Amino acid sequence: MYRLLAPAKINLFLQIVGNCLDGSGYHELVMVMQAVSLADRVELVPRRDRQIKIECTHPAVPCDQRNLAYKAAALLQQHFPDRDGVEIFIEKRIPMGAGLAGGSTNAAAVLVGLDLLWQLGLTQAELQTFAQHLGSDVPFCLSGGTALALGRGEQLSPLPDLQDLTVVLGKYRSLSVSTPWAYQTYRQEFQHLYAQTAAAQEKARQEGGSATLLQAIHRNDLATLASSLRNDLQKVVLPRYPAVAQLRETFIKAGAIASMMSGSGPTVFGLVETMNAGYDLLQRVRRDLPDPDLDLWVCECCPHGIQLQPS
Repeated sequence: MYRLLAPAKINLFLQIVGNCLDGSGYHELVMVMQAVSLADRVELVPRRDRQIKIECTHPAVPCDQRNLAYKAAALLQQHFPDRDGVEIFIEKRIPMGAGLAGGSTNAAAVLVGLDLLWQLGLTQAELQTFAQHLGSDVPFCLSGGTALALGRGEQLSPLPDLQDLTVVLGKYRSLSVSTPWAYQTYRQEFQHLYAQTAAAQEKARQEGGSATLLQAIHRNDLATLASSLRNDLQKVVLPRYPAVAQLRETFIKAGAIASMMSGSGPTVFGLVETMNAGYDLLQRVRRDLPDPDLDLWVCECCPHGIQLQPS
């Protein structure tokens, strides 16, 4: 049996450059991703048959073939047909439909855990290859930390760990946003602005603002980092979800040095420099938005991805 911690992620930067030129239907992206300490717990127990069974503490999480953790186990089982089945227990702490890669990080945890449970001896590169088959965020969730992600998110370059930075997350419990919907809607509304050639896409990447953010991360320059955040999906999500736009504005008014929606939302994060400042920010947001439907968390930046939890 193995227990693993599966951290959530936020997007400090998300630029949609255009459609992937390989005809896959995906978007060409530039992202800077950060793992945070809000984490699910995933437990793997061997079975003596070939079945894959999932249990989850959240009643809305599908516990069948729709679950990305199930797909991760099935993918490895397909490549290693001599292995038995597994029971997967997910203690859900990362909210669903939140733009925090909860499903992706569970899948990454299953890859890491089954590599150990089944004694596969996979290298990090081999695990990353499997992760790419499961979803755009799964490769990052394996390695975690701070990283630049290009392509669909599978081309990862590690960045220095962010220091002196605390993340406060806010999400309305009753709100969820479909990631496919967000990207499809963005395409419908902004495809006329997409870079259509490799040269044009490279130019868009160079001019998109990520270089300034990367320099700020390397210098640990929080002021420049705060002014360099970007999330193109806000253009379609915020107009349709005014409560999310209001939450972002409230984070800023309450003293966050920066605030942004993560991924396809609807989670919003605010950045501050210390944990104490994070708890102060949480209290001010709670005072200004006294809605029992609003969940808030204070998180540290996580320098790692999937980790074994000591027994």
